Amino acid sequence: MNQTGGKYDFCIGLVLAMSSSIFIGGSFILKKKGLLRLARKGSMRAGQGGHAYLKEWLWWAGLLSMGAGEVANFAAYAFAPATLVTPLGALSVLVSAILSSFFLNEKLNLHGKIGCLLSILGSTVMVIHAPQEEEVETLNEMSHKLGDPGFVVFATLVVIVSLILIFVVGPRHGQTNILVYITICSVIGALSVSCVKGLGIAIKELFAGKPVLKHPLSWILLLSLIVCVSTQINYLNRALDIFNTSIVTPIYYVIFTTSVLTCSAILFKEWQHMAADDIIGTFSGFLTIIVGIFLLHAFKDVNFTLANLPLSLRKDDRAANGTLLSTYDCFNHDEETSPCLSEIQSTESLSARRNGSLSAF
Repeated sequence: MNQTGGKYDFCIGLVLAMSSSIFIGGSFILKKKGLLRLARKGSMRAGQGGHAYLKEWLWWAGLLSMGAGEVANFAAYAFAPATLVTPLGALSVLVSAILSSFFLNEKLNLHGKIGCLLSILGSTVMVIHAPQEEEVETLNEMSHKLGDPGFVVFATLVVIVSLILIFVVGPRHGQTNILVYITICSVIGALSVSCVKGLGIAIKELFAGKPVLKHPLSWILLLSLIVCVSTQINYLNRALDIFNTSIVTPIYYVIFTTSVLTCSAILFKEWQHMAADDIIGTFSGFLTIIVGIFLLHAFKDVNFTLANLPLSLRKDDRAANGTLLSTYDCFNHDEETSPCLSEIQSTESLSARRNGSLSAF
């Protein structure tokens, strides 16, 4: 691949990845609205194993939106490295958070806005430092990669962990622990990304006139992708039905992205061809995104805006100089002398107690 073609493919992959995030972020809202409507009707909830959501048009709209996003995401993997495409999923978190504030009555406060900004900055840093050349170009190369002992061990561990979570941990703790269902989606998602990457290469070879349909790996990857995606949809629905969207989305992003980056490092070994500053930049961007997502959702119930900032600073100043300010106010407002003195005495009493003084008693 020449340098000009590589940059062209990189830009196509970047645009597709961003479009994918918009569709997927919107799909969370549509599916959640559909599940909430079913809950109000008294139907058996998805978290309890029900499938009434299959009759809800809003849920289907969300599924179609997610499908469009996944198609764009699928195509993005064919043009750009997984190290770039997967972390840009943070944009779907931003879309989900913004739309949640409009359609699910979930507030986006100052912390959330700062989190959005940090996530965008982190994504930009990752785009700048992401590898711009692909190592795997054909299905034969992909076949050799999949047969690598390191990836075989990784895939085996993922399958074993997923089966334990599905059949042992899930029935016991899935309703109370948010990590159970999300972990199932995330670790299986790492395998689905590998399948998507391989199928993307197959499609590019198909358009180039190569007989990829006769290659058994194409059908193995397609079947594996169907199984992985079906499992992801099932358990993501359960997590969305039981827990708040603003909690599910960021946790899913962090675990899923970490799983994919790990899988990419083992399978495609893209990191071996990156300079030290690019590796540091990629990790820094990813950590910045995580901090942004944390701010976006950890303080979502705190009603804090820019308008509250001056008031908050004044309160901090009053707390630091509380006794002096209270005394000054008392001597300048005779009508409030008694309450102020009482407040001063109370403050001094509390201070004395903290210092272990017996005079406080």
